[in-house]
Amino acid sequence: MKILVTGGAGFIGSHIVDRYLQLGHSVVVLDNVSTGQKRFVHPQAVFYQTDIRNQAEVTKIFEKECPQILNHHAAQMDVRKSVNDPKFDADTNILGLLNLLEAGRKIDLKRVIFASSGGAIYGDALELPTTETYRPQPASPYGVSKLSGEYYLHFYMQTYGITYAALRYGNVYGPRQNPHGEAGVIAIFTKKMLAGKQPIINGGGEQSRDFVYVADVVTANELALTTQQSMITNIGTGLATTINAIFNELNTLTNSSFNSVHSEAKAGEQKNSLLNCALAKSQLKWEPKTQLTIGLKQTVDYFRHEK
Repeated sequence: MKILVTGGAGFIGSHIVDRYLQLGHSVVVLDNVSTGQKRFVHPQAVFYQTDIRNQAEVTKIFEKECPQILNHHAAQMDVRKSVNDPKFDADTNILGLLNLLEAGRKIDLKRVIFASSGGAIYGDALELPTTETYRPQPASPYGVSKLSGEYYLHFYMQTYGITYAALRYGNVYGPRQNPHGEAGVIAIFTKKMLAGKQPIINGGGEQSRDFVYVADVVTANELALTTQQSMITNIGTGLATTINAIFNELNTLTNSSFNSVHSEAKAGEQKNSLLNCALAKSQLKWEPKTQLTIGLKQTVDYFRHEK
């Protein structure tokens, strides 16, 4: 199949491109390289450096390449930035998605695999671990935009027959994650510790997350190709880990001895996020395989040798 991967120069997207090519698919990458890196793009992929907000360019690429599948990972993904600039967040995550869907329906796109959020959409859920039937209560514009994306996917499925898999990720971590932004605490802490710089823990550090390793997320994106069923499903581990625990584990893995230093909690961030992934097991035949300690070690090894 021919698959167009937006955000294919980014952290998660580039790993997905690698796997799709390994499986023998033809892959087109669309990325503005605002957070991704050209060096992450597999040489066998066709690469377009453009922005999903550019409707004319997006339409031109779809008409030329005629992908059967859209894997959509390009996004404004910083919760704090979405709080500070909700219009930019909506412009990228909502209007950008609509540009893709409008271009796709005109060339008979068959399916969309959508990177959604299993943390930001639910907000501080009273049900932990949280199932997909829990009423969404996003606490940030980022969560609102991802939920809106799922609703638009449902509309395009009903109206144009484009099926979709909305994968609600936990906190994805692993090699190639951007350590320089505000999102991705594991990459940020690791990079700072290896450089001998003090990491800062936002809030008390007892806020917890469902950390899922990038290779397991890639497998979910692979399995989402194998069915035409439309679905919304959590992709996580069902295990909660505090930021303080992550700090302590990375301190050990990087051979560091930093004391914990805290700052004020950030607006829009959840206290706790934990996903029930039973539906992914039944619908996608997917389960996480990578234990956190192993994933953290592989992540630290990557950043230790990264140039």
